[in-house]
Amino acid sequence: MSRLLAWSVVIVVAIGAAASAVRARPAGIFVGAEGEQVVEVTAERFSFQPSEIRTTVGTTLKVVLKSDDTTHGFRIKGEGINLQIPKRGRGTITATFTPATAGRYTFECSRICGAGHGFMKGTIVVAESAAAK
Repeated sequence: MSRLLAWSVVIVVAIGAAASAVRARPAGIFVGAEGEQVVEVTAERFSFQPSEIRTTVGTTLKVVLKSDDTTHGFRIKGEGINLQIPKRGRGTITATFTPATAGRYTFECSRICGAGHGFMKGTIVVAESAAAK
């Protein structure tokens, strides 16, 4: 019985540590290969979640997009990125963006998706990298 109790304690501690590690990282943000950041974004009438993405200069940002309803677009204004996000259940697309300068980049839905389409926007906030300072 004491061996079973000891294993139960070990399992509970391991589960608690794993849960803490998962909570420490914002949902949908992962570290890919060196110099790469992966962010999962969901499009739904009339918003992107998350609507703000933070990264640093020179980091390759891979935005994995899915829709929870209809077909949407994803355009980063002034950067030549304009993709179509398939409707719910039809897969994902990935937009790759490597910012060369610090600043704020606006992304928006580029496919008319209803009356609130004009509100469907977000921001990529790019800071100087720690190596550049």
